[in-house]
Amino acid sequence: MPVSDESRSASTSSFVDANAHAFGPGRHLRSRAKVLPEHARGHNRALVLQTLYHAGAMSRADLSRETGLTRVTISDLVAEFIADGIVIEMGVRETAGPGKPPILIDIDRAGHQIIGLDLSGPTSFAGAVLTLDGDVIERREVARPQSPDGDAAYAATLELARALVEASTRPLLGVGIGTPGVVRPDGVVLSSPNLGWSGLPLEEKLGADLDLPVLVRNDANAAVLAEYTFGDARADFMLVKIGRGVGAGVITGSQPLLGSRFAAGEIGHVTVGTDGGPRCACGKDGCLEAWLSETRLTEALAAQPDQRETLLRDAGTRMAIAIAPIVAALDLSEVVLSGPGDLLDGVLIDAAVETLHARTLEGVFEDALIRLTRQEDIVLRGAAVMVLSAQLGVS
Repeated sequence: MPVSDESRSASTSSFVDANAHAFGPGRHLRSRAKVLPEHARGHNRALVLQTLYHAGAMSRADLSRETGLTRVTISDLVAEFIADGIVIEMGVRETAGPGKPPILIDIDRAGHQIIGLDLSGPTSFAGAVLTLDGDVIERREVARPQSPDGDAAYAATLELARALVEASTRPLLGVGIGTPGVVRPDGVVLSSPNLGWSGLPLEEKLGADLDLPVLVRNDANAAVLAEYTFGDARADFMLVKIGRGVGAGVITGSQPLLGSRFAAGEIGHVTVGTDGGPRCACGKDGCLEAWLSETRLTEALAAQPDQRETLLRDAGTRMAIAIAPIVAALDLSEVVLSGPGDLLDGVLIDAAVETLHARTLEGVFEDALIRLTRQEDIVLRGAAVMVLSAQLGVS
């Protein structure tokens, strides 16, 4: 008696897990939960779309071999996806042998668009209409309120989102937002002092105002998804985002790390050193953000241009002091920096690598890397990954 795809979800999961740590486009975010029979269809849908998204056009038979699902299940799912406008037939593959040539299918990458918003900039909120592949089609910006004013910040966010909805040229899959602060999985911004938000149900509120699906995450957590899906990151890594503030996102075991308070990666207000240091916006002295944020570092360099190398080296050292325990505790393979390359690349990274190796176990973490991301618009692209994951199960 043949085994159904629903009952063999465990064997399908073994195929997924085998590729979860691969260094390449086939990786995806892995769920820690066991796939139950009642969830098998949703699991299979996500597996098929995930495979098509990363591998590109293939025949139904190819898709069956790649996923381990039966041809009957593949045929049913593909028919459903075509009816929903998610998948299209691309034409036949050229073959030299006898027999009917197979029809290629792929996700309809031009059929839908995504809106991404990045609220982390020092002077403006940025947004874009993106393709399903994370490419920017249309970009817009609005001025950021320069004092923490929650109502003004929301009004600017809504203005930007509506302008992008108007600029879109295809049905929208959803809106993804990366914002500074602590964000619950349901899109409630628990705390974002720089924007004046506390307990704001941003996901629900903006979704109602736009009448679209909205996903909200911390900006660094959005950026780490972009590096994982579109970038060159290894399987277990940290991304440190440096802008108006300093925050981090972590992928470990092919899973985003959120923490019990949804504040994993909030390293900006860790005190680095016992020598005091500049006063931080939070009221403490010597926070990492007070040394490393783009705003504070730019101001320090402008005030002491002859001390550029010393200031950059000190900032890199302070950053490594903050991240070394995290790298060691989670056994991370690399740390990726996202921020202004003219400040981070060179002296700052060199000092950070030197300090990281000095403060971790010799012979174990010597190959741990610190590098600058190659991606532009990393939060916007991460916002696209958020929407793809929520709507299609693709990451």
